[in-house]
Amino acid sequence: MKKIIAYFVTGFLLVGGSDGQSAFAAKKKNKGSVKKEVFGKTEDGKKVDAYILTNKNGLQAKIITYGAMLTEMHVPDKNGKLGDVVFGHDKLEDYLDGHSYFGVTTGRVANRIAKGKFILDGNEHTLATNNDPNHLHGGVEGIDKKVWSAREVRSKEGKAVAFSYVSPDGEEGYPGELKMKVTYTLTNDDELRIDYLATTNKATPVNLTNHAYWNLAGKGQVLDHVLHLNADHYTPVDKTGIPTGEILKVDDVMSFLNPTKIGARIDKLGGDPGGYDHNYCLNKIEFGKLSLAARVDEETSGRFLEIFTTEPGIQFYTGNYLNGTEVGKGGWKYEFRNAFCLETQHFPDSINQPHFPSTVLRPREKYTQTTIHKFGVK
Repeated sequence: MKKIIAYFVTGFLLVGGSDGQSAFAAKKKNKGSVKKEVFGKTEDGKKVDAYILTNKNGLQAKIITYGAMLTEMHVPDKNGKLGDVVFGHDKLEDYLDGHSYFGVTTGRVANRIAKGKFILDGNEHTLATNNDPNHLHGGVEGIDKKVWSAREVRSKEGKAVAFSYVSPDGEEGYPGELKMKVTYTLTNDDELRIDYLATTNKATPVNLTNHAYWNLAGKGQVLDHVLHLNADHYTPVDKTGIPTGEILKVDDVMSFLNPTKIGARIDKLGGDPGGYDHNYCLNKIEFGKLSLAARVDEETSGRFLEIFTTEPGIQFYTGNYLNGTEVGKGGWKYEFRNAFCLETQHFPDSINQPHFPSTVLRPREKYTQTTIHKFGVK
């Protein structure tokens, strides 16, 4: 238990010639680029922009101001061919019609809060129960459904864009005005880095994450993807997805300490529709420091994805509620278990579980979180 005791005691971390000109042009081109374009308008007429980040190696990430959402991530396979490895839609209208949180920045509190209620400093707060009977991913109109402001920022590591949104006091039932900034950096080391910053004028829970759906092959089921999770323990849940309060050692079905195919034991979980949708307690030497959370390998493409985070937990989800009704990019129907999510986070329902790492942010404190997605081939 030594690896997780620190979670309980630490809590929330507050943490000259033509030849020369050609050479110069080639060098400049290799630095990568940021391109801005209009992606559409919301129903109330707000413009939504897309920022396309390209690094010196040709990798490309597309993020839109609606929901500060990652809509495309193009990375090479073992033959050097670029492919898009995240789910999403081609048009803004498809997002506005409702979707499964594809690539969004999720919050104020990602994951679930039991029965949409919590008590903070003696005051009870009531939130929407949009995942009956619980509150999920910030509510009916969480930050994933807001238009964020954005600007390109300088980074020594690569090309970067910072997205900002101010959530007013009382939005979706949460106390306090919450100012948020989420910075996406596509580094020249083939990493998609996401840095989060938030401040508040009243005590409020905060648990931000990105909800990307990954498929390293580009299409098809993900059951043959090989997963390693750096976690000895997980938080079991009741039938509504709320943690029971226990922190249990992973058993043969839940363990991915040794790299294992996602589908190797998935059918032993039971349930309807069945599959993984669990928070894993990451093995961390020092809470708040970057460390390896997960690695996923896909044999056909040769692609791998490594995830590093400062967060204490990661939600592993296997697209259990995808059923072919959502038509994604290029007309592809997103079917059952066609993708997986690895959402770095604080534990679900932490605001109601005092022995979990705290999600409470207070005035004059800063919420920070960093998650890095490292891409490569083998």
